[in-house]
Amino acid sequence: MAKKYVYLFGGKGIKAEGNAGMKDILGGKGANLAEMSNLGIPVPPGFTISTEVCRIYFETGGLPKELKQQVLDALEKVEKTMGLRFGDPEAPLLFSVRSGARVSMPGMMDTVLNLGLNDDTVKGLIKMSGNERFAYDSYRRFVQMYADVVMGADAHALEEELEKLKQAKGVKLDTELDAGDLKKLVGILKNKVKKLTGKEVPSEPMDQLWGAIEAVFNSWNTPRAITYRKLNNIPDDWGTAVNVQAMVFGNMGETSATGVAFTRDPATGEKVFFGEYLSNAQGEDVVAGIRTPMPINKVGKKDSSMVSLEEAMPEQYKQLEEIYHTLESHYRDMQDIEFTIQEGNLWMLQTRTGKRTALAAVKIAVDMVNEGLITKEEALLRVDPNQIDQLLHPMVDPNADKEVIGKGLPASPGAAVGKIVFSAEDAEKAASAGDKVVLLRIETSPEDIHGMSVAEGILTARGGMTSHAAVVARGMGKCCVAGCHDLSIDYDKQECVIGGHKLKSGDYITLDGAKGEVILGRCPTVEPSFSGAFGTLMQWADEVRKLGVRANADTPKDAETARNFGAEGIGLCRTEHMFFEGDRIVAVREMILADDEEGRKKALAKIMPMQASDFEGIFRVMNGLSVTIRLLDPPLHEFLPKTDEEIEEVAKGLKTTPDEVRAKRDELHEANPMLGHRGCRLGISFPEIYEMQVRAIIEAACKVKKEGVVVKPEIMIPLVGHVNELASLREMAERVASKVMDEYSTNLEYSIGTMIELPRAAITADQIAKEAEFFSFGTNDLTQTTFGLSRDDAGKFLPEYVEKKILERDPFMVLDQEGVGYLVKTGVEKGRKTRPNLKVGICGEHGGEPSSIDFCHRVGLDYVSCSPYRVPIARLAAAHAAINNK
Repeated sequence: MAKKYVYLFGGKGIKAEGNAGMKDILGGKGANLAEMSNLGIPVPPGFTISTEVCRIYFETGGLPKELKQQVLDALEKVEKTMGLRFGDPEAPLLFSVRSGARVSMPGMMDTVLNLGLNDDTVKGLIKMSGNERFAYDSYRRFVQMYADVVMGADAHALEEELEKLKQAKGVKLDTELDAGDLKKLVGILKNKVKKLTGKEVPSEPMDQLWGAIEAVFNSWNTPRAITYRKLNNIPDDWGTAVNVQAMVFGNMGETSATGVAFTRDPATGEKVFFGEYLSNAQGEDVVAGIRTPMPINKVGKKDSSMVSLEEAMPEQYKQLEEIYHTLESHYRDMQDIEFTIQEGNLWMLQTRTGKRTALAAVKIAVDMVNEGLITKEEALLRVDPNQIDQLLHPMVDPNADKEVIGKGLPASPGAAVGKIVFSAEDAEKAASAGDKVVLLRIETSPEDIHGMSVAEGILTARGGMTSHAAVVARGMGKCCVAGCHDLSIDYDKQECVIGGHKLKSGDYITLDGAKGEVILGRCPTVEPSFSGAFGTLMQWADEVRKLGVRANADTPKDAETARNFGAEGIGLCRTEHMFFEGDRIVAVREMILADDEEGRKKALAKIMPMQASDFEGIFRVMNGLSVTIRLLDPPLHEFLPKTDEEIEEVAKGLKTTPDEVRAKRDELHEANPMLGHRGCRLGISFPEIYEMQVRAIIEAACKVKKEGVVVKPEIMIPLVGHVNELASLREMAERVASKVMDEYSTNLEYSIGTMIELPRAAITADQIAKEAEFFSFGTNDLTQTTFGLSRDDAGKFLPEYVEKKILERDPFMVLDQEGVGYLVKTGVEKGRKTRPNLKVGICGEHGGEPSSIDFCHRVGLDYVSCSPYRVPIARLAAAHAAINNK
């Protein structure tokens, strides 16, 4: 029996051959069209060609031989249901051909509408509809789309022909062109396509169909689709399905319309039916933002001149409301729906899980638990931990003096402050040079994805809340203001006018995505607050997760930020960062330049009270929580001046000569400092450095304990490769700690452990655990030493490794679970064999990355530690790990 590649859906007399659980085969769109059919919702009939065909197409360069007959059989059944025939000049059936990956990729792949029209079938369409204008409007749309998508003609060049015709007629809107104008335009467009491509638009409907099917498959590998997959970690081998569906028409006059709606507000999460529509239009008009659409209901009206669908077509709006309630209850999630009303009849063209901002994701998840739709665990899994990052960034200061120069739609919340750029390419260029930019476009298209991804925010002159810019910005967590009518752009001059203010490329503006405001210059921002639904969700995450979450923090301010974000301690406090503060660097350099131990101790005596003061501040903030302090790690030459000017300045301050400073710098120079005289090796060679640091830690702890602070210091010795290094330094630390506690007549609980960042340490963890009370895996350095890569240099070639699929992800961003992860697992198992109560954590960048956190949960770590702003992300990711690994 031939393999099944084609699955029917929709219409009376057709039993859908798929369901919502078949997204891997049918893609999200095809699976949901089948599911809506099964629910009895009006869906135009059609068929889905499976994602497997897409994979075969790219592997073999052609379509499977069985496909043709299966498509013809499905086509016949759709014809029978509709009472129309594909290519029939009397009663023509027209199709839309759309993509459908298993996860939503809005606007990233191609669509062809009105397929099946030619000079003969257009007459049949006129006869059937009694509407010549509608028929030629559909025909010109088909020619434009087919030429662009299938034949590779320049879409802008074709759009120009439409604009020229409108100018010649003295009209602004497409809808003001009459049937004669549109008939003339079809001829103009066909000639233009021939000129641009050297080929004619095929007139044979079956040729059109196969051309469109292949074009949709090919759109899986367009640059914009590849970029979107990279940004969203979508595998390249999933492929797309193709949905061939009978056309229904929203452009048949004033009793017809088309729209996009969300069952809740995708920007805020409010439980309101939210959407937009256009009368006498086709679906792409709403999404493309060429005409600014009207709100779907009275609630969404911004002013009294707007006519909502609820007012214009109350009966169809009521039916749409009933359908959206059915869909949200059935899918138990916020839905993004597309619909068309053809001469008063409502048809549903799509439902999918709606893209939403982090703010909306959190609110919807919590509300749906309170409504009894989903469980707390389901709510936690509904929010992507990485998405939480959007909530942790500043908003426009409500108390700031600001000059609002433009107003648009609040398409995606947040604040964006940056320099104006007018193209995706300029955005990429400026961002790679370190500039923060705001991308200004008349309207965005899928080709702008690479620029949108690096911009702080997006501002468009056209488009609504469901336009491409709005949907993509919300999915990326970017601030977006859409449909700003105060904005006009001149791309050639690289300038714009916003509310009468002329601005050029490089000028600063601020966007307030929550209010839809455009503000002149740089406006101050404020930190977000974490209450309401966010606080509730985080509480649920804390109830579920097994992993502790700490923060990497070097100052009392960082520690306070971390604690406010829910950190349960500090997993890494880097003492060297304190060395660069104010006057301390002078004493540090004095210590490095000293000729003997006595000179070093004299300089260290100046640093000690400063270090102790820092630790006191951190201990007070972290009252009752553990604080892991890493002793000095970097090589000493990092603290010495680099330029001649700096060398002369240092020599003068330390009453020595520039030559002596240079001599010491040269003496300390190393060919490979990453593997050189650093970490515990410094402590062995210059024990007085570590003695000073231990004294500062224990003195600070003794002082704050007397104030009533509950203090839990953990002294971490870095870069241990052999147990004897740790044994030697542990003995020193205990001796110093004991002496300080005697001086303060205080008994203090503290622990001594090590950072596992060398393969040998992980392999001999059973021996090291004899001397260590805790391990903290420094996965940044462990990745360097396992791969033999320098993190500072690998950036030059690692992107190419990922591009060529030699490595799936950059191992400094996502933990390499097979290699580095194996060493972590080995270290945990061996360490706990020796010391069953060994506390084990991770403090590299991976401690805030969700898939790495899942790994940490699986191998039995006690905690992860990450930057303060990633603490909420880690808390939620740890909850995901606990739920997914039950």
